[in-house]
Amino acid sequence: MGGRGGSLVSLDVGTMARSWGSYLLLLTILVALVASTDPGKNNVKVLRELKVINASNANVKQCLWFAMQEYNKESEDKYLFQVVKTVQVQLQVTDRLEYFIDVEIGRSNCRKFSNSTENCAIQENSKLEKKVMCSFLIGALPWNGEFMVIKKQCADA
Repeated sequence: MGGRGGSLVSLDVGTMARSWGSYLLLLTILVALVASTDPGKNNVKVLRELKVINASNANVKQCLWFAMQEYNKESEDKYLFQVVKTVQVQLQVTDRLEYFIDVEIGRSNCRKFSNSTENCAIQENSKLEKKVMCSFLIGALPWNGEFMVIKKQCADA
């Protein structure tokens, strides 16, 4: 009988250990959820403050190309929009490069689903003419080919 009692005790200890392990797992998940909802933890550390940079920078061109691709995808217009003028570009360094790009864009004469977009011109002096001022915030890790529109704000010009 002594042998059986020993195995019952070890079974109880094993059950308690599993219960304790489950308890610790739930506690860990709860702490992680609370930490992830702490607003102070979601602040992005700025490594270099906003600085005006040249619009001809290669990374800026990539970001603007990406922003226009996204703009045209989301737009319900039948025509593609293109950059008319880059007003200002600012760069901030956090855990990525963040480009604040202010541009004037215009409706081109190329339809969205056309195969040829090389010779698109901005519609001018016609009833199809439309200009829009946009501010894009693009997060980029250009060395990885990663770009993301973090924020977009556009209004008719």
